[in-house]
Order: sequence, then C-alpha cells, then structure tokens
Amino acid sequence: MLFPQSQLVLRNRNDLQGKVLLVEPMADDLAQELQAAAVDFSVYCTDAAVAKAFDRARNCFFSARLNCQEQFDTVVLFYPKSKEQLAFTLAELAPVINADTLVYLVGDNKGGIKSLVAHAEKLGLHAHKLDNAKHCLWFVLNGLFDKPLPKQDFGRFTLTAQVGTNSQQLQFCSLPGVFNHGKLDAGTALLLKQLGHVQAGKVLDFACGAGIIGALLKLQQPALELYATDICALAVASAQATLQLNKLQGTTLCQDGLTANLPKFQHIVSNPPFHTGLKTDLSVAELFISQCKQHLTSGGTLTLVANAHLPYAQWLQQAFGNVKELARQQGFVVYHSKFAG
Repeated sequence: MLFPQSQLVLRNRNDLQGKVLLVEPMADDLAQELQAAAVDFSVYCTDAAVAKAFDRARNCFFSARLNCQEQFDTVVLFYPKSKEQLAFTLAELAPVINADTLVYLVGDNKGGIKSLVAHAEKLGLHAHKLDNAKHCLWFVLNGLFDKPLPKQDFGRFTLTAQVGTNSQQLQFCSLPGVFNHGKLDAGTALLLKQLGHVQAGKVLDFACGAGIIGALLKLQQPALELYATDICALAVASAQATLQLNKLQGTTLCQDGLTANLPKFQHIVSNPPFHTGLKTDLSVAELFISQCKQHLTSGGTLTLVANAHLPYAQWLQQAFGNVKELARQQGFVVYHSKFAG
C-alpha cells in the first residue's frame, strides 16, 4: 500500500540522486519500493509507526531531533500537517545538507502544500513546483543551505484547568507538530473535569501529547504512578519536558499503541487520535479500546473523550460490557467503562 504522496515520490524517482534522506514519510510500503529501485536512502521521522515501516532503511533516525552529522545529496520532506512543524523540521536539516543538496517537498493538495510558495518566501526561501499528480504536489526548495532556519526549542505555556472539582494551573512545554501545540483543546478540558475518580495507583495517559493530562493529575495526586505514551516523538519529548518543568516523576514512552512492555493500570485516560495524517482513521482508537482490558487491573477504569459522532460508545460496550456517558459538550462526549476482572 502506498499513500498518494509516496506514489508521487516514485513518479519522480529520477530526482532521487546519491544518498537520499526521507523526512517524515508515510507509514506505507515506500521503503520496499525504493529498495527494489536500488535507492540509497535513510529516514528521519518522529512517528513510531513510520519508524517500523522504514526499518529496512540504511539508517532510521527516529527521534524528536535529527541527531545526524552525515550529509545527503537529496532530501525529500513530506509536508507536515502544521506550518509551524515545517519550519521546525527544516531547521533540523541544517547539519545534513550542503550547497549541492537538492531539497524536495511533497504533499497532499488538501494538506496546505498549495501555499508553500508564499510560506517559503516568508522563511526567506524559494519553492518551485515541479510536478502535480495523485492530488499531490512536488516542489524543489532553494535557499536552505544559504539561509538555514534557527533551531527551535520547546515553547513554554501556561494554562488553568478544572481537574475533577478542583482548579489547577500548569506550565507545560510543547514542540511544533504536537497535537494542539501550546493550547488546551476543548475535548481534553472536558475530559479533565471528569477525572475526579483518579486518586491512586498506576495511571496511563495514552496519546499524551504534551503531557497535560498526566501532569495535572500528578500535581493533584503526587502518589500516582504515572505513565505517558504517544506515537509521536515530538509529543513524548514535550511530555518529558513538561514533567521536568513541574518537578514531577513519570515514565514516558514513544510507541505505537498498547504494547506488552506496559504494566497493568488502575486507570487509563485518553483523548485518542482518529486521524492518520490528514485522513480519518478510526482503527487506532478501535484497537486501543479493544486492548485496554489486557492492561487494566480488576476494577480498573478507562475514561476517554471523543467527538460525539464517532462510534466509541458501541466499541466500549462491546469490549467492557458497560459504558457510561459522563459529560457532553461542544460536540465532545466523555465515556467511562470499568473492567470487572
């Protein structure tokens, strides 16, 4: 299976000269196709599923930051969901390019890449469209070596949220590309109000983003044993920084879904994702719900927030045999299920 962006990369195979670095590609079969075409490629990605898909690459740099001193002849950057992340990622490329490196960008027409020419100009760069197919665009980007972008550190933000019945202030850290970078979204705010029952034991903040939920719970209940996981290395790095900023203890893990290395929890809380890239993808949340019982102690609870139109209540009923609606507001619903054991 190939996403349209990957299909357009293969269509422009002749542009992939010398040592190639793919940046934030899709989790598909592009690695096998490039191997078959004898392309010498490495990968820089911040997504655990992508890292798994590209484990055949000569090198796979899977981390929030690009820790590499090798230089590449060709760089292909898959256009990110946020323009803020584009500037962040371009800044990370400075050590791996030289005056002769060719930098290309590929992206879905609906993902913002249509505005790349204007955005590049604001960054002091120049983008030129080379190809248009598969509802995607292929650009070459000039000027990055001559005018490298400044590397970005964590943004530090402050919020006040209601956790259960108590109001709590939190300073948190966030990198571009993290879900709702620098903000508390309405769904998470609603979920936090329904977490008064999380008082003790091991707690998992699944799809933790910048670590806001876990950090707020830990501030109110310091004895909690907190775990925070996310598929995105940018999110996990932000969650780690958030915990450190607030002098809180917790275990942060970057991984794809619930895995065997996790212990059993008294409580799992989540605002789970329902997109893969730009596309709606309910399989992540459905699999997460179906697997939660294996990671809960007897009497353990799962509390999550979802868009009201999604079939989470049905999946929770199937998995647990019970589901309660704790709150509904602004198109969001908080659901709660208990594992009888």
